[in-house]
Amino acid sequence: MINVEWRTRQSHDFKPQARGFPQSRVKVKLPASYLHSLDFGLNRATAWSSSATRYQTFQYPPANIRPSSRSLYPSFISFQDSLKLQVKWAWRGLYDAFRWSVVISTIAGDAEIRANVYKSLLLNSLSLVSIYTFDLLLQPLVQDQPKWFHRNIGWFYQALWLLPVVGVSFYLNSSWCSTIAKRTYTLQHGTQATGQPATYTGMLTAIATSAYRVVMVFNSVVVSFALQNIPYIGPVAGFIFLCWIDSYYCFEFVWMARGLSLSRRVRHLEERWAYYFAFGLPSAALCTCGTGLANAAIFALVFPVYIILAMDSRPVPIDPFNPLPPSSQGDEPDLIRHPSPFVPIRLPIFAPVIWLNDSIVRILSVGPSRKQSRHSLSDTTDAVEEGENMEIKTIPRAPVRPARDRISIGRRKFD
Repeated sequence: MINVEWRTRQSHDFKPQARGFPQSRVKVKLPASYLHSLDFGLNRATAWSSSATRYQTFQYPPANIRPSSRSLYPSFISFQDSLKLQVKWAWRGLYDAFRWSVVISTIAGDAEIRANVYKSLLLNSLSLVSIYTFDLLLQPLVQDQPKWFHRNIGWFYQALWLLPVVGVSFYLNSSWCSTIAKRTYTLQHGTQATGQPATYTGMLTAIATSAYRVVMVFNSVVVSFALQNIPYIGPVAGFIFLCWIDSYYCFEFVWMARGLSLSRRVRHLEERWAYYFAFGLPSAALCTCGTGLANAAIFALVFPVYIILAMDSRPVPIDPFNPLPPSSQGDEPDLIRHPSPFVPIRLPIFAPVIWLNDSIVRILSVGPSRKQSRHSLSDTTDAVEEGENMEIKTIPRAPVRPARDRISIGRRKFD
């Protein structure tokens, strides 16, 4: 006979959830032949001594452990570190705006880009020369002339020469910049940019997108002028807004090539407001040197350059809600640390422009009215930009019976 000892828990009312049952030891004597025939799931007993001892512990499922409120509370970066991150991202945007070596190498390395840049440079230079010829030469000469023709020569010059030249240059510059953006995107990524299919629906979508861009440019100019007329802070507020506007239109070709809708483009910029403000700072500073029409011509002159810079830029942060890289998290790389609540993650920069866009779209809507969601940004303008609100209504035709259903009697036909 061999002595075998079990360690068990004693309870009159067995409950798997209960814990802390007292333990006791039970000793029984079993024959050696019976012990060798048993299999406890571990090892088959082959050779035991006369006083072998074996223990078996009953495992109870752990109780439901709820996470503490402290572990569920979000972690935040300090206010000072959040400000340092915003300054770092702004410096990155300013650095990307001055990478002229990228522009020179891109223009020199591709004949198609070089040809379109040269054409844009020549035509916009002609516009600038025409504008400053009137502002610096003609207007001072005819300012106090008594004759009617002399007094109105400036009006004739603007109507017959200046406005046509500027209008044609803006139209052609838009086409050339699109070609530059598509070619640069292809050279960098090796794939064609996402475009509209060559179908009737694709043509309508392209027309709707172009029309919407014109409306958005107009609304942006209106908001910029409105901000500049605010007392005391107006010029500074208008300049800051112009920096974001310039960045948006420089990066718009990149976003459209990647298939981003309007709401995603706007949100991408508003969540990285420090970077895009610094990126648009040089072009905005250039566009405040002259008069209104001259500023527009200067922006058209440098626009192809900043498109190339935008194609090669990498806006930061990658994740605005968890901006720190995993290497700086220490022992907890999966911990999400949000920026300080006192430093906003997203600024509603384009809220006035989007509101004006939605108002104009509702007034000029040609499709069926749809209810807008309060939680989505500019659903109506997204639909119009993609051509979803354009419908071609066909006139229903009366059904015609087949010829075999007609009965002919003489010269008359009865249905």
